Amino acid sequence: MDGMMMHRPLLVKEILEYGIGAHRRSEIISQRTEGDIHRYTYPEAGKRIAQLAHALTAHGVEMGDRVATLAWNGYRHFELYYAISCMGAVCHTINPRLAAEQLIYIVNHAEDKLIFLDTTFVPVIAAVQDQLPADVTYVIMTDRAHMPETPFPALCYEELIEGQPEQFAWPDFHEDTACSLCYTSGTTGNPKGTLYSHRSTVLHAMISALMLNGSFGEGKKVLPVVPLFHVNAWGLPYSALLAGVSLVMPGAALDGPSLFRLMDAEAVHSAWGVPTVWMGLLAEIRAQGRKPEGFVEVVIGGSAAPKSMIEAFERMGTTVSHAWGMTEMSPVGTHGALPFWMNTLPFEDKLAQKAKQGRRCFGVDLKIVDEAGARLPHDGKAVGELFVRGNTVAAGYFRNEEASAKALDAEGWFGTGDVASICPEGFLTVQDRAKDLIKSGGEWISSIDLENACLSHPGIANCAAIGVAHPRWDERPVLVAVASGEARPSLDEINAHIAEHFAKWQLPDDVIWVDALPMTATGKVSKLKLRQQLGEYKHPELREAV
Repeated sequence: MDGMMMHRPLLVKEILEYGIGAHRRSEIISQRTEGDIHRYTYPEAGKRIAQLAHALTAHGVEMGDRVATLAWNGYRHFELYYAISCMGAVCHTINPRLAAEQLIYIVNHAEDKLIFLDTTFVPVIAAVQDQLPADVTYVIMTDRAHMPETPFPALCYEELIEGQPEQFAWPDFHEDTACSLCYTSGTTGNPKGTLYSHRSTVLHAMISALMLNGSFGEGKKVLPVVPLFHVNAWGLPYSALLAGVSLVMPGAALDGPSLFRLMDAEAVHSAWGVPTVWMGLLAEIRAQGRKPEGFVEVVIGGSAAPKSMIEAFERMGTTVSHAWGMTEMSPVGTHGALPFWMNTLPFEDKLAQKAKQGRRCFGVDLKIVDEAGARLPHDGKAVGELFVRGNTVAAGYFRNEEASAKALDAEGWFGTGDVASICPEGFLTVQDRAKDLIKSGGEWISSIDLENACLSHPGIANCAAIGVAHPRWDERPVLVAVASGEARPSLDEINAHIAEHFAKWQLPDDVIWVDALPMTATGKVSKLKLRQQLGEYKHPELREAV
């Protein structure tokens, strides 16, 4: 027997309309690339979002068209999030940190109709523009007074929306309609696109606001340091409008002193980002001898937060919520809020729990399996490969049947590539991850891609790329190589040889020459044995610090 209730589609426009109507005094405060601070209310943002939608319509954007962004966290990027999705198009956020080769692939694969970019990214597009679709339209996200010189035809954002109506009749459509697209380069080969739906996005916004409720509430201010160009800024642009919090956008200034000044001036309650950013902020806090005014909570994800970092924040009275997720999960999968009964535990015991990756969010199921695919108990002892499922988890990849087929197991669960344990209280501990992946500063680097590129150097007979511990970036890539002759190319020579295929931050930091690499019985390099052999190795920066 079916229930007798109305059924309305879950659409991003519902979040926009609710936020504008229910939280009329909440603000979006942005550090602009032009150098000043911009602020306006949700209703004022709504008018500009409508103007932008009219402008997009005038430029031929229709249902399902992909519109790309290459921008920092700011109010114009926020406007693009809503205007594109609410009119039925797809907001395709591009990570500017990717190598040119990957950016070219992504834009062509997505078939973007327009690309909106901040002024700072004009050189990025200029370098690859001749390899992008000839009919794409470029829009610079600034006003006429700050329009830069460009080697390609470009429109001005403010002129684009000027004079457009401040109301838009947002259409109704099926809730499974795509609303945003984010590519991940977390595995070998070309980047893979995660295509989020309106339904998954609305559910994720509700789940995040419920599970990470310490960040939300009218009158609070949240700083999304996690970029809007990567995995929906962890859903904050959507959850914020539901809860009525004000968003404080840092723009391109993500160094410790800049973040401290902005947070202190705006009395930011909660800040979200990866560990590398918080290392810079902690250094500035120590230099200032105090934390920013009103700084109550920090949400850390992207990489495992060092226990020392968690302790530093907790001792200054800033609560740490250690979250875990991935691009294919919208992305939040766990939250680090402790259950009430743990609040009475000794400090060290609470710290040990906060160092874990948290408990599953509502709507996200977790399982760990052994090599045969059999489920393992959640007893805190069994360690296995982590799989997930839920309404905010990807069921495949955009226009990539091969990758989609490999993503799910026989039961329809998504394989994360992480190795983990789960305790009876539900806390997830990521023990390890796929050995061919290196996670640096919250971003994945494919070791196999590095190896394949380096093997094309005539001086290298065989090689393996591994991640080694780094105090700031969590891990950094190091190349272990066997020379093909007596001459051994330098690290600079190797990096110059492969530079066209990788972003600068993806290149190896060191090369270690060995006579032979340890091999498995099947003829593959044994990275397990290699790590054991290099157990005493230290990153060059750590050696220099001794």
